[in-house]
Amino acid sequence: MNANSLSISQENPHNFTSNSRRINVQIAQEEVYSFFVEITKKLSPDDVLREFRGLFIDGLDSEDSDYIPGIYSVFLDDNEQELYNTLKRCCYIIVNNWKTNRKDKYIQELVNLFVNDNLKIKTDNAPIVKVCKSWLENFFNSKDYQELKLFAAKYDESSRGHWANRYSSYLLIDQSVNKNNPIEQQEAARKLSKQIKDKFKFELAMYIARSQSAVSSTTRYKNPSVLGDNALRLIKSIVLKKGAFSHENIAHIFIKQTQNQTLEEFKINLEKYLFFSVDKQESVEIWKQQFVNTLSLWKTDYNQEIITKELFLRTCNRVIDCLTIENGKEPSSLFVLLITQGHALTLVIILLKIILICQNSRKHLETRIARLIRFYENYPEDECKGVINFMEIFNITFAIYAENVEYNLIKMEEEQSSNPQLNLDGYRVFSQMKVDRHK
Repeated sequence: MNANSLSISQENPHNFTSNSRRINVQIAQEEVYSFFVEITKKLSPDDVLREFRGLFIDGLDSEDSDYIPGIYSVFLDDNEQELYNTLKRCCYIIVNNWKTNRKDKYIQELVNLFVNDNLKIKTDNAPIVKVCKSWLENFFNSKDYQELKLFAAKYDESSRGHWANRYSSYLLIDQSVNKNNPIEQQEAARKLSKQIKDKFKFELAMYIARSQSAVSSTTRYKNPSVLGDNALRLIKSIVLKKGAFSHENIAHIFIKQTQNQTLEEFKINLEKYLFFSVDKQESVEIWKQQFVNTLSLWKTDYNQEIITKELFLRTCNRVIDCLTIENGKEPSSLFVLLITQGHALTLVIILLKIILICQNSRKHLETRIARLIRFYENYPEDECKGVINFMEIFNITFAIYAENVEYNLIKMEEEQSSNPQLNLDGYRVFSQMKVDRHK
């Protein structure tokens, strides 16, 4: 079995009508997809790479002016986008299989196939070959290729390189919910994002355990955040909120009390809920008023409607937009205001409160986080310290409130003050992985 055995490999179907042409492209695509689904199950990764290279890359340096390289013959009538879609889906059919079968190391070789001097356009290339090479060059320079590279990254070294690499799990979530992506890409992105998050949660739990032990610091587990020793103090202050007045308990009370309210009533109570126990600093009060004004003006035509599950979700999603990236492209003014004034923890806690009352908003929030990362990744790390601090606090907070990890704060020594926040050093955090008894 090889790429040349495909019936589309050496065709030159220039005599088809546009309708027949479209059908021919679809048939060719399905044949190619089936081919790669089959060979990834049966052949070694080296052989799969050889077949991929034979179909999409080999032959692009032919000096024969009449030669049309393999699969490209199907797409030459201004059908670059369809070639693009075919190439992309084939990549993810391979990636998904290799991820499932723990053959991750070969994904880098797949990515590297496009880093090839032979793919550069040369003056003596035939016109058709130049077109084919330009298509591959466009793919190489595209966002899609950058997304493909995420699957080849070594996540034990994710702290190296560009600062945005540390937050790849959110970029992957964005891929997983994008319906324009191939289903194989969505599935692979969903799996890898969960893998990265689970790894962070495990490393955080181990770091907490080791950093509080009396054993030499040389045996400490790696701190998965970049906050240094401040991470432990942050964790303690977050865990303090668990208990009778925990964020979870208050969220349950809010949900019960707002049933059958109108949207107008719900918006008023939502504002009170989100800002309950938030420090009443002047800068936060200004920010709060701006938020209240924005929310009150949203969907005023529906103010007298009884809040439904759908309206509940839309309202929570709208609040997330207001607090992160309102127009889908640039950070909202509220986000910039809080981050620049050093209130990252306040913002993270408010976002957490939204998710505690509406778990269905979780993916919406994570896609907005991904777009924030995409916006700020164009700036050097020195100019993004506030955003990075926000991301680190966000990661830790949501790891602490994860469903499969339980954190508790235990007082280790007596103190005179009744306020535990005044002496966090006298407390230790204990984490425990929960066992899913339903499995």
